[in-house]
Amino acid sequence: MLNISKTGVSEFIVPKKYSTLVAVENKISSKVLQRLIYSSLAIFIIILLLPWTQNIRSTGYVTTLKPDQKPQRLNSVIAGQIERWYVQEGDFVNKGDTLLKISEVKEDYFDTKLLSRTQDQVDLKRESVKVYDDKVLTQEAQLRLLKQQRDLKLSQANIKIQQARLKVQNDSIAYQAAYINLATVKYQFQRFDTLYQRGLKSLSDLENRNLTLQKALSSEMEAKNKWLNSQNEIINLQLEISNIKMSYQADYNKIQSDKFTTISNKLDTETNLAKLENQYSNYEYRNDLYFITSPVNGYITKTNSNGIGEMIKEGQEILSIMPINYDLAVEVYIKPIDLPLVKKGEEVRIQFDGWPAIVFSGWPNTSYGTYSGKIYAIDQFISSNGKYRILVQPDPKDHPWPDALRYGSGASSLIMLQEVQIWYELWRKLNGFPPDFYTTESDQKSEKKTS
Repeated sequence: MLNISKTGVSEFIVPKKYSTLVAVENKISSKVLQRLIYSSLAIFIIILLLPWTQNIRSTGYVTTLKPDQKPQRLNSVIAGQIERWYVQEGDFVNKGDTLLKISEVKEDYFDTKLLSRTQDQVDLKRESVKVYDDKVLTQEAQLRLLKQQRDLKLSQANIKIQQARLKVQNDSIAYQAAYINLATVKYQFQRFDTLYQRGLKSLSDLENRNLTLQKALSSEMEAKNKWLNSQNEIINLQLEISNIKMSYQADYNKIQSDKFTTISNKLDTETNLAKLENQYSNYEYRNDLYFITSPVNGYITKTNSNGIGEMIKEGQEILSIMPINYDLAVEVYIKPIDLPLVKKGEEVRIQFDGWPAIVFSGWPNTSYGTYSGKIYAIDQFISSNGKYRILVQPDPKDHPWPDALRYGSGASSLIMLQEVQIWYELWRKLNGFPPDFYTTESDQKSEKKTS
């Protein structure tokens, strides 16, 4: 009975008069219900106090850490036509085994004697270079001979100049002697003229002395003329030396110019030779590309080009090969809000597709069928799906991953974080808070050192 009113009526009611009320109050089920409620409440409180390991759940797939261990997509370097297949899908091939052969489709390489004819052109160009080398040596020899001739001519002209200078000195001395003799004769003539005026000398003596004066004057003029001619001869020899230098310099410049022209032609020929050698190497390398070989030991997984006679373009993917030896890893993605909580070396529990497992996310030790891993790398940029990629490698301290695991298999992971109580975890999820930041022992030691 509900006691809604403030005025009580229970004191006026006699329960024994009402059989139904007596039956209800005497039922044992009410006590059982109370005990059940109290027990459930106690169990619920105990469960809330149990430990719970926080984690980040994510999905991904099996991959490898090394690029050369991932599926190798084989492309054709050159365009061609499939001529013959040596393998089929599922075959095991060793590194270097021939997979298929293609034939040429470009008209520039249809010549069956392309290599030999290109080699002939290379040999001819090399002979041309040798001829130019010999021509340069010949021109250098001509320059040396021309220089020797010029030096000899100049030496001869210099000797003539020295002789002319000695002659000038000799003529100068002779001129000075004639000049002094003329002065002496003039003085003697003047004395004879004075004596003749006084009557001390005869007219014949004066005339003889005048004749001697005229001879002395003539000798003086002749000596001066010889001296001037000797000086003029030196000037002529100097002019001759200049002409010799100019003449030989012109010939030298002409041969030097021819030499430079030869060197220029040689360099052009060497350039063409290098181009031909490069072209020959390209042709030789292209011949090896007609046979496409396997780059690794592995299995042929899929062929993208089929049949005989099918055209393939440059860089077109022909088939893919899965290497036989590879180190497995798991690639998973986490949300940006969980990125600060993840560090290299943290433990990750992984469940692989196809392997049955019983997973208790909060109690990883009680899970069955999961495998342990360690975070190896965390991407520094966000992926196209709006999450960050994490690479997980096997934990060497735990049991190994399944041998039958293959590249590309699906996987789900649990990244272990802080251990808290269940009530705290429920409260965190109801409020939408991120998991607690987990610090490893190494981080704690580094923090103590810095403090």
